[in-house]
Parts: sequence; structure tokens; C-alpha cells
Amino acid sequence: MSPIILRLTESQHRIIIGSCYDGLPDEACGLLLGPMVAGPDGSVPSGRVTEARPCGNADASARTYTVDPKDLLRAMRDAEARGDEIVGVWHSHTHTDAYPSDTDVRQAVDPAWIYVIVSLKHGDPMLRAYRIADATITELAVELERD
Repeated sequence: MSPIILRLTESQHRIIIGSCYDGLPDEACGLLLGPMVAGPDGSVPSGRVTEARPCGNADASARTYTVDPKDLLRAMRDAEARGDEIVGVWHSHTHTDAYPSDTDVRQAVDPAWIYVIVSLKHGDPMLRAYRIADATITELAVELERD
């Protein structure tokens, strides 16, 4: 897998963190939309995010999440209409660190996606990003860009 740097604007970062607090006491989730580029193993996210889109957690759980299917379909259609794709997903960990759980690894739906986890365990939110492919977890750098 090629190294990817997740590039979020300050406002996208605020949207992600805000949605995680809004979801309490349950885990919150959302989708990252952006361009894919050709990589050695097929298409991969460029790392640039054009939209951070909060979604409903169909599980309504403090321990698991499932992106609401209606929100997923809407995001897919909107991304396609502007030449983007879903490049990743985020969710919050309300009681654990910002590292993929065994459940997160089992449920990783696309090895090309960027998986963002926001931990709310320690007061200040901690946002970290990963790629998960064949049960292998690789942490990605995250850069915040000014709007």
C-alpha cells in the first residue's frame, strides 16, 4: 500500500469532531468524500477530502456503528455526481483509544478506504487515521489545512 496523507481542512475537522460529540452517548459516524487516484494496487484515495459528511449510526450503540444505509446511498450518489467517491469513513470511540478494535478490523469494508477514529476517552478528542487491509492496520499521517 502506498503512503497516503489524510488532508482535512480545519472546517472538515470541526465537522468530524462536532458530529462525534453530537452522537454521544452513542458512537457517531460519517463518510469522507474525495478523489481516488491510480495506485500500484488499484485506485486509492488521494488523501484530499472534498466533504466530511456526518451520517446516522444505524446501530444506535455506544460500542459499534453502522453507517445508515440511506445516508450511504445518498453520499455515493452525491459523490458520483461531482466526480468523487467515498474514500473513507469515520467513527468515534466513546470509551476506548483512537485505534481500530477487532470489530473495526473485521468490518473494514474496503481496503482502499481511510478509516478515521476519534477517541473521546480522555476529554480532548484524539483523531487518528488508518488503512485496514487483510487485517493489517497501517496508521496514516493527518494534516490540517486552513480553509
